[in-house]
This record gives sequence, structure tokens and C-alpha cells, in this order.
Amino acid sequence: MTELAPGDKAYLRQRLLDMLSIPSPTGFTSELSRYVCAELELLEVDYQLTRRGTIVAKIPGRHNHVARAVANHLDTIGAVATALKSNGRLALAPIGTWSSRFAEGGRVTLFCRDRAYRGQVLPVLASGHAFNEQIDSLPVSWDHVELRLNERCDSDRELRTLGVRSGDFVAFDADPELDSSGYITARHLDNKAGAAALLTAVRDISSREEPPALDFLAIFTVTEEVGTGASASLSPNVSELVGIDIGPVAPGQNARETGVTLCAQDTSGPFDRRMLRKLKNLCRQHQIEYQVDLFRYYYSDANSALKAGHDVRDALVTFGTDATHGYERTHLSSLESVARLVRAYAFSEPAEPAEPAERGVGDG
Repeated sequence: MTELAPGDKAYLRQRLLDMLSIPSPTGFTSELSRYVCAELELLEVDYQLTRRGTIVAKIPGRHNHVARAVANHLDTIGAVATALKSNGRLALAPIGTWSSRFAEGGRVTLFCRDRAYRGQVLPVLASGHAFNEQIDSLPVSWDHVELRLNERCDSDRELRTLGVRSGDFVAFDADPELDSSGYITARHLDNKAGAAALLTAVRDISSREEPPALDFLAIFTVTEEVGTGASASLSPNVSELVGIDIGPVAPGQNARETGVTLCAQDTSGPFDRRMLRKLKNLCRQHQIEYQVDLFRYYYSDANSALKAGHDVRDALVTFGTDATHGYERTHLSSLESVARLVRAYAFSEPAEPAEPAERGVGDG
């Protein structure tokens, strides 16, 4: 079980491009959830849908007294209309945590009750011929951008006539670009790229005659960007939880756009030591390139599960990505590595049981 089959590589690439074309800011994920459910049905993998839209797919294992789960979120950052302005434009607030610097110039869809409108997000001072150097001194904040619709609309009254209201969702186009280099640039690789890798692993695992070691749960959450994620989607028999998410590539970070980046610690604290050691060993055993990093300003589905009180061993597997929550870039080989590691993990034996005391020895 080393390289992915050519069919799995093609599957990963197409699922990623498909999902990037489906808007899914937190709170507006139904269409993407339906897409994932349809894929699971094609793969003949059973799943359940929670009240809030989280998908829990199950592949039965050799043993079902305990289960292991891999969680990945479908929701992305986005925005919401907060006010109808007198100039016929819309004030915005972010969904999730991200800078308005990356919103400027974004092509978007505004989803109203009865229809959708196209538009662009612009600085409130957008014309160089009108404002000259004032544009360069404009602060970077959500108070200094606005949404211009592709409609004849010059007042808040005309916005209301169009059916626009405060609270309407704004989804930013992904604008993906994938070429022969293997790099893919797009908005919302966080975490549709992870979802594509997890679906690919599910496809591989479910097609084999040999069942995974334990019941294997693939969980697709829909509220990770606002902090709740996998908080309510784990059954009591889940003993191990691995999150899949984006790994920030930046100065001072060890994450890379190749292989997998295993997270040892994030803002909430360290991940489970034995699980990290287990994933390292699987990478070595299956010749998967890896590196280990610490993320200083970061939460994930694994965090939300522990904060909700789930007693599980947790770990985080990431695909290294440049310019996270902006115009993101990763390499397809990193996503393939994530899928390979998830596949290897599914067929591996459980992590060691808890010991009454730690001796502080190294783990390699």
C-alpha cells in the first residue's frame, strides 16, 4: 500500500475541482453536503447525516468494540451582508477568521431569499482617478470594504427592491488554477482539499476485500471555521480521532507543500503523544514524506471534539499550504500523501492503551 493508483489520483483531482466550484461558507453548506453524500452513495459507503449537516460515513472493521474517526470540514470562510448602504452597496462582516486584505477584488455570489446576484468586493475608495493617493492610506479592515452588485442599484431602497437583506450569505469564488507543475492555487483549499483526500482514502479503503482494523468513520463537519466542528459528531465508542486540515507554510514554520505535515501542538496545546508517534511510524513504514510542526494560531476539528468533552486520543494531519485563508497554494502530491496516510492508518492496529505513568522517554 504505497502509491495511490492512477484512478485514485484522478479521482482526488476531480473531486477537488468539483468541490471548489460549490459555495460553502459556514452556515451555507447544504449543497456541498449533498455532493459528498452522493459520492458516498456511489462508493456504496453507509453514512448518517446529523441535524446540523455533519456527515458520518462508516466502513465496518474487523473489530467493532471501538472505532477510529478521521474528521475533515466542508465549510469555508466567507462573509455576510451586515448593512444596506445609501450608495447601493453592502457592508460586510467575515464568516470565520480572515483578513479583508484577501477579500478585496474577490468575485462573489450574494445569496438572497429568492435568487442570487453576482458582484465584487472593493475598497470603499476604489477609483485611483477619483481618490489618488488616498487609496494607499486606506486601513485594512472589514469596515473599509463593500460589495458592489452587478445590478443597476444606487441606493439602499433599490437594494431592498432586489430582495437584498442584512444577513444574506456572500460566497467568494475559489478561482482554482491547476497546471502541469502539480501546484493548485485557489481560495478554500481549506478544507476542500482535505475533503478530496479523505474521499479518496474512503474510496480506496472501501474497495478492498480486507476490512480495516477497526470500524472506520469518515466525518465531514460543517462548522469548523467558527469553532464547533466535530464537537457533537463522535459516538462514545470512538477511541481515536485524526483531524485533516491545512498546514500553514510561512517563515518560522516547518510545514511544506509536499508530503504530510504532522502537527505536534497548536493553540490549544499538544496533541496525543502516542498518536503522533504512530503516524510518524506509518509514514516511515509506507515511505510517505513527512515533517512535524507547531501551529501558533490554529484550531481544528480535533480541538473542538476535545473541548466538547470527548475522551479520545487526538492527532492532526495537514497538507502544507502557502497563504492560508488567502489565495492558497498546495501541491497535489501533498494531498495524495494525506490520502495514503489515512489509508495506512485505517488498516493499522490501535494506538497503545494509556499507561498509569509516563517515564518521559523519547518517541523517535
